[in-house]
Amino acid sequence: MTEIAATQVKELRLATGAGIMECKSALAEAQGDINRAVSILRERGIARAARKAERTAAEGLIVSYIHPGGRIGVLLELSCESDFVARNEQFQALAKDLAMHVAAMNPLYLGREEVPEAVLEEERRILRVQTEGSGKPSNVIERIVQGRLEKFFLETCLMDQSFVKDPDRTVEQVVKEAISTIGENIVVRRFSRYQVGETSNTS
Repeated sequence: MTEIAATQVKELRLATGAGIMECKSALAEAQGDINRAVSILRERGIARAARKAERTAAEGLIVSYIHPGGRIGVLLELSCESDFVARNEQFQALAKDLAMHVAAMNPLYLGREEVPEAVLEEERRILRVQTEGSGKPSNVIERIVQGRLEKFFLETCLMDQSFVKDPDRTVEQVVKEAISTIGENIVVRRFSRYQVGETSNTS
């Protein structure tokens, strides 16, 4: 199996605007060939969605979701390019599904780029302490730490989480597919999750 370097993933993301996991998957399928990976992403419709993502999303709507029992509630803002799409049933259904997802999965951040560096450093420190007693070489420990940090992103960042209604896809993939089918840029702008007796989680 071809090992995919972080620099290759970064290059493909810059070229297509696709997400990290999509880029890794395409590069693995293309055995590290960047040009072939771009073609794969285009075939999947992800690169097309990335081009639409360059357009301004200044319209949209705010939806609310109250979990049965009334102890958990979510407000979520989903943006698009036109008021016409904001009234589109598919767009509105997506917004409601995303709000329900936030209620169920309790993400702490919208995307991994929003995780404060101080939080990442503390997470790395804890992971190193947990791993250093294993007796493994330092380079192996760093790989283990990076792998566990990736799991941290998957658990805490909305766009990286497995979509609650379809765990085989991430939230980012669900949004990208909606961009491809609806034909406009769609952006999860922010969300707030409230739970009785707890401090609200806003991102």
